[in-house]
Amino acid sequence: MTAFNRILVPTDFGEAADRALDLAIELATKFESRLTLLHASAIPASAFSAYADGLAWPTDEMDRAAKKELEAAVSRAKGRYPSTDGVLANREPWEAILDVAKTRGADLIVMGTHGRRGLARALIGSVAEKVVRLSPIPVLTVGGR
Repeated sequence: MTAFNRILVPTDFGEAADRALDLAIELATKFESRLTLLHASAIPASAFSAYADGLAWPTDEMDRAAKKELEAAVSRAKGRYPSTDGVLANREPWEAILDVAKTRGADLIVMGTHGRRGLARALIGSVAEKVVRLSPIPVLTVGGR
C-alpha cells in the first residue's frame, strides 16, 4: 500500500469539507502524514464587469473572516491530529489547490464535493471536477450526506 506523507484538505468550511477532513485525519493517523488544510477564495470575475460599477466588495472583511475560520478549523483539527497546518489563498480555488499540492509536496488531496449537477454546475462550476481532472496526484472526493 502506498504511504501518503502529506495530505492536502481543501475546505470551504461546509459539511462535505468537514467529512473530507474526518477521513483525511483517519488516513493521516494511519500513515503518520502531515496534514494541510487549505481555504481558497476569489472574487468572481463578474465583480469586475461593466455591470459592477459602484459595487464595492468587502475584501478586507472577507479575508479576515476566512482567516479566522481557517484558524479555528486548524485548531480543531490539531486537537485531533497535531501534525496539521493551514494555508489561506486568494485565488481561484482549483488553481490554489493544485498549486499548494505541488509546493507542499502533497501525495494525496482529500476534498469534499457538493455534487452539483445541471444548471448549478454550469453556473458555479465544479472545483472538485477540475481538481480530479487536472491533478497529477490522487484525489479522493467525499460527498456531503
